[in-house]
Amino acid sequence: MGLLDSMVSRAFRDEHTGRVVVFSGDRRGRGYIVRSASDELKIKSFLKMFYIAYFAILWLGMLVANGCSTFIIHLDGMGRPAAHMLRIMGIALGVYSVVVGLPLIFLWRTYKKAILGFVSAQDAVSRSDSAVMRHRRIVALVLITLGFFVLGLGIFWLIRAK
Repeated sequence: MGLLDSMVSRAFRDEHTGRVVVFSGDRRGRGYIVRSASDELKIKSFLKMFYIAYFAILWLGMLVANGCSTFIIHLDGMGRPAAHMLRIMGIALGVYSVVVGLPLIFLWRTYKKAILGFVSAQDAVSRSDSAVMRHRRIVALVLITLGFFVLGLGIFWLIRAK
């Protein structure tokens, strides 16, 4: 629960106008003033519920995609799965995009509609983005790019001609 609490707490900031909530996926530079502690608790519980549903969809989708790709590979009788790594990954990616993509689209639409019930347009304020937050975003982007590069090299090493 500590990870979930830290993810939800990142949405709330103390600014000169008061306690401000910034919903992920909302327009940049816009936050909403939280009027009371009970409103903040309601928003936090909603965000926790959203993140639990989000991670459940991702996790279960990964398991279903892995199971489907394994079933198809063994059903087809292709021999050793290591010899068909690219095909297995393609099947898993296709199943994953369908199994996870549609529920995430529906969850995102529900999230966008539900956040309007917690705040009003009159409470919208522009938020100040500190240099530290911008630096963290740049570092995260560099680390993600480096991770994809290393993953690509690993896949290339696994499927190269020997």
